[in-house]
Amino acid sequence: MAGQIEMAMKGIVLAGGTGSRLFPLTKITNKHLLPIYDKPMIYYPIQTLVDAGIDDILIVTGGRNAGDFLRLLANGKEFGNIHLDYTYQEGEGGIAEALGLAHHFGAGHRLCVILGDNIIKGSIRTAVEEFRHQPAGAKILLKEVPDAERFGVAEIEGGRILGIEEKPKQPKSNLAVTGIYLYDETVFDKVQKLKRSDRGELEITDVNNAYIAEGTMSFAHLDGWWTDAGTFDSLLRANNLVATTRENAA
Repeated sequence: MAGQIEMAMKGIVLAGGTGSRLFPLTKITNKHLLPIYDKPMIYYPIQTLVDAGIDDILIVTGGRNAGDFLRLLANGKEFGNIHLDYTYQEGEGGIAEALGLAHHFGAGHRLCVILGDNIIKGSIRTAVEEFRHQPAGAKILLKEVPDAERFGVAEIEGGRILGIEEKPKQPKSNLAVTGIYLYDETVFDKVQKLKRSDRGELEITDVNNAYIAEGTMSFAHLDGWWTDAGTFDSLLRANNLVATTRENAA
């Protein structure tokens, strides 16, 4: 049974949206094509999946520059023997809406979903392997941060996750939900049942809380540094972290 689950794991990189917080850098290109030190941003989440043993990957993109992903990545041969698929998200309907567009690709499979602007130092291979042997449900990766109010925040008690609150003014912990999610094949049913938030979007936090309500959500702590790159400050931070890591490894 474990072998069957392992064969079924697929990866999804969510790289849609308009990147409005990075305007005018994103006026003529997609946010996820901006440079992070010596590589385009999109390279990092793809490499994270490949390093975790996932070689069947879908890129969900959008905007006027979506074709540039195909020109840049082609069939993904730079990452080894992998298979890349692409699909298109119109406008900004939220992370969960983008995930729903992957139904044709991921139906019936276990998934590792990663946001296209999430960059990490370490590996998620251990968490992925743990999830391969988890009977059902989902798994998220958490990271202690000093500014939890910027993120979805997990409330943990007795080794169990009680809930996730999106951008709380008074966080119940300092554990941010990173943009890396492991889901079983029921995730698309959960997305279909979502109602749009006040922002008019389908929220990934609502998907995660649906798994928590089922009692099937597990979690792990992400090793090494982690950052998004969706604002000017975090884009600079990502560049500096990658540059410093490369210098230290040289």
